[in-house]
Amino acid sequence: MNTPDNNEPTTSIDAALDALFDSDIDGLLDAPEKPKKVTSSDRLERAFLEIVEYRREHGRNPSSTTREIAERKLGARLDGILANQEKIDALKHLDEFDLLAEPEAPSSLDELLEGDDLDLLADDTGILDVSSLPARKSPVDDFDTATRKKASDFENFEHLFKAKHAELASGDARLAPFPGLQRIEEGSFFVLGGVMLFIAEVGEAEYKKSTVRENRRERLRVIFENGTESSMYRQSLGIRMGEKDGQIVVPTSSESILADDVATGYVYVLQSLSDDPLIADVPDLYKIGFSRGPVEKRVARAEHEPTYLMAPVEIIASYRTYNLKTSALEHLLHRVFAAARLRVSQVGIDGRTYEPSEWFSVPLPIINQAIDLISSGDIVHYVYDTASRRLVERE
Repeated sequence: MNTPDNNEPTTSIDAALDALFDSDIDGLLDAPEKPKKVTSSDRLERAFLEIVEYRREHGRNPSSTTREIAERKLGARLDGILANQEKIDALKHLDEFDLLAEPEAPSSLDELLEGDDLDLLADDTGILDVSSLPARKSPVDDFDTATRKKASDFENFEHLFKAKHAELASGDARLAPFPGLQRIEEGSFFVLGGVMLFIAEVGEAEYKKSTVRENRRERLRVIFENGTESSMYRQSLGIRMGEKDGQIVVPTSSESILADDVATGYVYVLQSLSDDPLIADVPDLYKIGFSRGPVEKRVARAEHEPTYLMAPVEIIASYRTYNLKTSALEHLLHRVFAAARLRVSQVGIDGRTYEPSEWFSVPLPIINQAIDLISSGDIVHYVYDTASRRLVERE
């Protein structure tokens, strides 16, 4: 008589389980991994990486004083990190843009004051007022004379000064008090110390760290009517204009320019130079648009952009706008000429197909009339009639 083996049931079960696990090639019986616990260090790194991503996308640090809520949140977060050395030490390995680097000390009092965006150094008590003290000649009293040099291409600007003086003499232009830093823009004329100057270029924004934050500044190319030029910063020119009661040259027909007016961009009219018959044969074809910056820069690469029909363009007209919401105006103007919109597709250099929406077959005098109606606010009462090719009042 055989004696039963007490280990046989256990062995059979183990074998069955082993066979079951071996057959689970998809891992259905695997135990889920226990989620890793998120530490305070992990949260700090994630928070900082959001700031790094903002810098990568926008090319500047987020500001803690802007009205943009998302940016202000990141800016305040960065300020908090910079105020805590332990956090700085913990995040240095992620700091690819030197966001945590200690800012350089200001090299001069002027630089310190320029970096005081929050007006923390304002002198409400008058204790720093030295107006009653004897005047002392300063090396910069003559408007940065030492930094000026002869303009090698002054012949390109001389006629502009003559034309502007003629406008002043005829009454078509006038002098107005310097309205503030925001009006120092390409194409503007100013008078300082009896000398007229022209803003020929505004350079790309530069960012320099001060003791409290990263400051934005732009270097200018300023042409003077005496044939010299300077490459001072916008802020430096603004300081001199304020100190010496500088003036801006404005059209007499325009409303008074106030310090709180905001230059919002340009209304422009373009004509295509395309040799494509589908475009060249369209009568009175013009692009009507808005640009926040100078139109010349906007259209510099027109032949590479579908919105300009992949061809060079000619600037027919350009009008400066103030205190206007350009996006709303653009929508309004396009709605007026909607019936005359060009219907065409363009293939961009990326291979994608685009449908430009700002080209219209409308006579130029009618476009000029529409722009005048925009300025007066009466454009809302008109519509473009394609049969008569003119603007008619809405019924």
